[in-house]
Amino acid sequence: MNTEVLIVGAGPCGVTIANLLGVYGVKTTIIDRAPDIIDYPRGVGVDDESLRVFQSCGLGPEVHADMIQNQALIWFDSNLTKLAEIAPSGQPFGWPRRNSFLQPMLETKLRRGVERFDHVDLRLERELVDLKQSSDGVEATVATLDGSTETIFAQYVVGADGGRSTVRKLIGAVLEGKTLPARWLVVDIKDSTYHAPFSGNYISSSRPFVSIDLPFGYRRFEFRLNDDETDEQMVQPERVEQLIRDHFNWTGPMPGLERSRVYSHHSRVADRFGNGKVFLAGDAAHLQPPWFGQGMNSGIRDAANVAWKLAAVIRHGASEGLLETYGQERRGHARALVELATTLGKVYGPRTKLGEKVRSYGLRAMQRIPATRDYLLQMKFKPMPYYEQGAVLEPSPKNAVGKMFIQPDVETADGRRIKLDEAAGDWFTVIGINIDPADHLDPESLRYWRSLGARFLRMNRSRAGQHLRQAASDTTLLDDVQGGFRDWARGNRNRDILVVRPDRYLAATCARGDANIMTRSFSEVLPLKSFTLISN
Repeated sequence: MNTEVLIVGAGPCGVTIANLLGVYGVKTTIIDRAPDIIDYPRGVGVDDESLRVFQSCGLGPEVHADMIQNQALIWFDSNLTKLAEIAPSGQPFGWPRRNSFLQPMLETKLRRGVERFDHVDLRLERELVDLKQSSDGVEATVATLDGSTETIFAQYVVGADGGRSTVRKLIGAVLEGKTLPARWLVVDIKDSTYHAPFSGNYISSSRPFVSIDLPFGYRRFEFRLNDDETDEQMVQPERVEQLIRDHFNWTGPMPGLERSRVYSHHSRVADRFGNGKVFLAGDAAHLQPPWFGQGMNSGIRDAANVAWKLAAVIRHGASEGLLETYGQERRGHARALVELATTLGKVYGPRTKLGEKVRSYGLRAMQRIPATRDYLLQMKFKPMPYYEQGAVLEPSPKNAVGKMFIQPDVETADGRRIKLDEAAGDWFTVIGINIDPADHLDPESLRYWRSLGARFLRMNRSRAGQHLRQAASDTTLLDDVQGGFRDWARGNRNRDILVVRPDRYLAATCARGDANIMTRSFSEVLPLKSFTLISN
């Protein structure tokens, strides 16, 4: 069979890529060796960036409905005394920043999402055996359940097939880093009556542990194992029950045990995120300890990045060199989150009583200083993606280019209040703040943006007069009803025109008088094979 993109692995990352390619109109085949979704909780935390990606898939409200929203993370000492709290209140990207979920429910809705598209084909019980690249694409040999093989010809392949990725091995990529010596027992229970409506991390030198409230009566417990405790011993139901009772003063009946399993934690990043026409995403590209809840979320960022670039090349005639920016943009941020998660694991699990006291004292001290308390409470220590090279024009830490753009509520011309991305559509957007961007672009610049498939928006200040509500026929008129653009412009002066990518990162900005210069420069960053912009 022939397809434009073959995705190997139908976990959250792979199916998100498939949904995005479905939205972008790219013919896609996704395979997975398993016959169905693994039916127990695994990942448990979703952030606002991932929810925005699911929104781009057309599934944001649907998947969010199953989640515990705005869940706080609280740090305790081994005596169950509260030390610090993380509970971010802002929603700069249009969604709550901390949410707990059940992975089987999320995966079910994502898989149902691909059923909307006739050009996306999910094929289960298929295992990748081999890949051969040529100038025309990639030939994939796939084994079926009955022992036969089939060949799939694809223009491009994305390996989202987990930590033991076959795709990674076939392209010669290597996971660099280390496996941490500690082992952790992970326990999921159902029908829980234990009332602790938060995610709790308990610092202890003898046995650090975790408790996470999950939707629909589920709860997650995690315990660090000692060197003399074997995996076989610790997964026994009676041993699991005793750990829970000892650490949480649980005296009532013990609810049903869903599963218990021992994990080792990995801190690893692939030495490259692609080779030729084959790319890696999710756990196939990076593995991290669970202490910041960013393992799956990092994979969803990969999905958003690689999907639009594949669509730009296949559907919009972008130069194939655009695909090289995928690894340039994503690898550094994936490494930063791996390093943060590894560091937090050391904070939670001191090896001595003195280390435990130092950590407890430090966290208490931070709560006494308003600035550091806010730094923790609002989760400002989280490394946000910043793409200083790639498909961005003149990024700088001092401006917003290369960073995810805000998503405030806006109001349409007929008075509907919606999120920005719903008004912007699923592709490139050229936004004018209090101006129609098309008015400041010459015919050649307009031709470039229209060839790329960009949409034009005029974002008026809230309740502007009728004399300012003018726009070209193909420019969407919006009202800054929430004041998000007003506040953004206050900190980014002389930036009247903005270019927002499909993954919602700000690709370029300029003053209105520089719109054509900006367009010509951006056309060199993202050239179209059949289009040459005439220089002035």
